[in-house]
Amino acid sequence: MQLVSRNMMAFSLRNIVAFLALFHPSIVVATLPSCQTCGSPEPSPPAPEPEAFPPEPEVPEPYPPELAPYPEPDQSPEPSEAPIDDDGVFDVTNYGAVADGGTECSSAFSAAWHAACDYPGNSTFYIPEGTFLVGPISFRGPCCNDRSPNVEIRGTLFALSSLSSFKSSYWISFKNLQGLTLIGGPEYGKLDGQGAVEAWKEPSCEKSARCKKLITSIDFINVSHATISNITLSNSKGFHLGLHGSKDIKIYNVKIIAPEDSPNTDGIHVSNSSNISIFSSTIGVGDDCVSIGPGSKNVSVSNIRCGPGHGISVGSLGKYKNEKDVVGINVRNCTINGTENGIRMKTWPGDRPSNAYNMTFEDIVMVNVSNPIIIDQEYCPSHKCKSNEPSMVKLKDIFIKNINGTYSTKSAVIFLCSSEAPCENVQLVNINLNHLVPNSPRQGRLNVKGFLNGLQVINSRF
Repeated sequence: MQLVSRNMMAFSLRNIVAFLALFHPSIVVATLPSCQTCGSPEPSPPAPEPEAFPPEPEVPEPYPPELAPYPEPDQSPEPSEAPIDDDGVFDVTNYGAVADGGTECSSAFSAAWHAACDYPGNSTFYIPEGTFLVGPISFRGPCCNDRSPNVEIRGTLFALSSLSSFKSSYWISFKNLQGLTLIGGPEYGKLDGQGAVEAWKEPSCEKSARCKKLITSIDFINVSHATISNITLSNSKGFHLGLHGSKDIKIYNVKIIAPEDSPNTDGIHVSNSSNISIFSSTIGVGDDCVSIGPGSKNVSVSNIRCGPGHGISVGSLGKYKNEKDVVGINVRNCTINGTENGIRMKTWPGDRPSNAYNMTFEDIVMVNVSNPIIIDQEYCPSHKCKSNEPSMVKLKDIFIKNINGTYSTKSAVIFLCSSEAPCENVQLVNINLNHLVPNSPRQGRLNVKGFLNGLQVINSRF
């Protein structure tokens, strides 16, 4: 051991409408109050877009600028006649979408969503086989009987490549919905963010690897009791899938792909959300495979194959004021292969206090990972932080057990803890990590800096 320094009024089934769109829209919003056909009360005028994504149960403030929603357009396109789908399946091609990969289809998608959302029975928003070019669009509720349509994607969706087409922080968002099911086709519905065309080449990305404008491919905002499965997300301009202010979400059989050097392309990012289960998925990106941000409660990550990327992270935490605590994180039965980090907890230096506790990482295989186990309370990727200010995020009750595999750097375990909010009650049990350099000395494989109260190392070798 060695110590070292260091987010219209409703129309009945007989009055389904379609949006008219501009040739090159900046954003299309499919939004609908509760339907009159179901006896819902008269809708109130739409409220202004909040400055931050609403969490459960309170609205956090502030949010990172890259996650803050952009104000929606003041006016919606005038409706036109649209076909009626008597079977409850609303095919976007019946509303004008063209599967040629070159015709922008957000207006047709919006019209089909309106019809499905207003349908009084079970409905399905359906994207058939083919290639569709889609600009930024928001699918909003609440829908009729406060029940979301199912969403089935059998085709391939491509985002517009130019960043100037995106006035908000997402490509596709689902907002204010309950009971949403999003599923791909037999060979996975595919959504390609086309980040390599322009977004990843932005000067802010190339110079610091922290892009100024992050566009999340799919954002779930204030969504509850939802299931996302059998889809493939690739080449996002920013995060691939985000959960904000949402609860009771299951994500499984998802594949997320981006090059190892693509900036800020987190696979799945969770913030201010609770009761989230992410499992049986493959994620290989240029940043964290899964990142668990402020206000996350009861998040389970299991049976994930992660790599390349930066591993599975809690954080970053402590960058903004009034962040909510993180509690009840369980990461288990995962394989992390060829990543920069394995399991990581990261907090920013500075005087923005919060807590992260009751976190368990167990039964994880590391394959050629640079930093298998790391607590980094000096996290500052831009290298412009006031490093002399210790982090005020309290990390405690951290249980790490049954970790096996190989690593390629000098230290298998690194604890860079705060001097003002010491790490507390950390257990390492049954850790068996082997350095890839054979017959190398084992001295210095546990590096500790700062203050740590209550470290236990049991039956471990690294």
